[in-house]
Amino acid sequence: MISLTKRLLILLSLTLSTAAVQANDIAITGGTVHTMGEAGTLENATVLIRDGQIVAVGNDVDVPADAERIDATGKVVTPGIIDANGQMGLDEISGVDQSVDSANSNRRFTAAFNVTDAINPRSMVIPVNRIEGITRAVVAPTHGSGGTLIAGQGAIIDLMHPSDFITLSPAAMYASLGETGARLSGGSRAGAMLALREALQDARDFSSNQAAFERRERRDYALGRLDLEALQPVIRGEMPLVLAVHRASDIRSALRLANDFELQLVISGGAEAWLVADELAAANVPVLLDPLQNLPNRFETLDSTLENASRLHAAGVRFAFSSGDSHNARNITQAAGNAVAHGLEWEVALAAITSAPADIWGIADRSGRLESGLEADLLIWDGDPLEVTSYAEQVFIRGMSVPMESRHTLLRDRYMDLDALDLPPAFRGN
Repeated sequence: MISLTKRLLILLSLTLSTAAVQANDIAITGGTVHTMGEAGTLENATVLIRDGQIVAVGNDVDVPADAERIDATGKVVTPGIIDANGQMGLDEISGVDQSVDSANSNRRFTAAFNVTDAINPRSMVIPVNRIEGITRAVVAPTHGSGGTLIAGQGAIIDLMHPSDFITLSPAAMYASLGETGARLSGGSRAGAMLALREALQDARDFSSNQAAFERRERRDYALGRLDLEALQPVIRGEMPLVLAVHRASDIRSALRLANDFELQLVISGGAEAWLVADELAAANVPVLLDPLQNLPNRFETLDSTLENASRLHAAGVRFAFSSGDSHNARNITQAAGNAVAHGLEWEVALAAITSAPADIWGIADRSGRLESGLEADLLIWDGDPLEVTSYAEQVFIRGMSVPMESRHTLLRDRYMDLDALDLPPAFRGN
């Protein structure tokens, strides 16, 4: 019997080798295809993949004779799932500090802190999530836990290619307001807003007077040079500023800040976003939310509701679902299903974990839909993907078939038949 360690090494080698080998054309035929694009949902359709990209989707696709055919009759085909906010590859064992790289407590670097250099694409957490449909993930620094108001910069990764896993870096700047911002800024929300405004004003002044700053002919700034440089895409409106806020009044403050500095704002959390839905829609500011957020576990989340997503959708607010997690981002499909149970349209819920995060994060030209010219991130499901009992039978990331093994499945298989193993009685329940 092959040892668990050896099987893990085999799994890793499969991942590495798969990324280096280009397969022949792959035709997925006969399935119900949710393109999440203009074509909508197609019955008995074909998706043709070539060199990692989708080259055709439809009911009359001309399939080459030598193409590998995958029969998806009676099954559901969707784009790969994008986790819009989490710590994939940064948090291996939460209780072991040495394996957690999601926060920076060094106040010397705040905005310049970029999680990209800490992401481990060979993390054993990644296969656990990708075999259940997560194909790309937004990896963010942990808001507030590092002791700095501005947490730093995040990245977008795919979950298949250890040597070429970065989709976009830096993808966004992260900061905190609300209760967390107040705690980090002297105890008041007003203090947090003042500190954030000062940082943005300094970044703007640095942009106009960089030469004078280098000659030491400019006033002192609240942030260091690297932080000021990192904020330049933010003040130019080229990089999103993701603000972690929940309370309705805090969201309004964030909207004022974005208007004053002409920022590309994204709200993360937004437990009370439904209370200011019209204002969010008017400002075209998207929200990254957990559809399972329901308990008033803090004063800033007193008006949490499982109908948050459906109410935001009714008001015309753009949103995507996020796990805020690393180990169990895979549960985002269950969360989306719960949103459907509380009034959200099924197709909109599916979009919230596929096309919507791709749009919000600016990677819609690569992923999020099943359309010609996009990279082939797609899933073949044995049933409704938003049902808790459904599973992805096959996963493709950038056209590569994912080995459907993880540490979980290897442990399951190892101990499935205890009688066949030479184990001490304690392992056999004797």
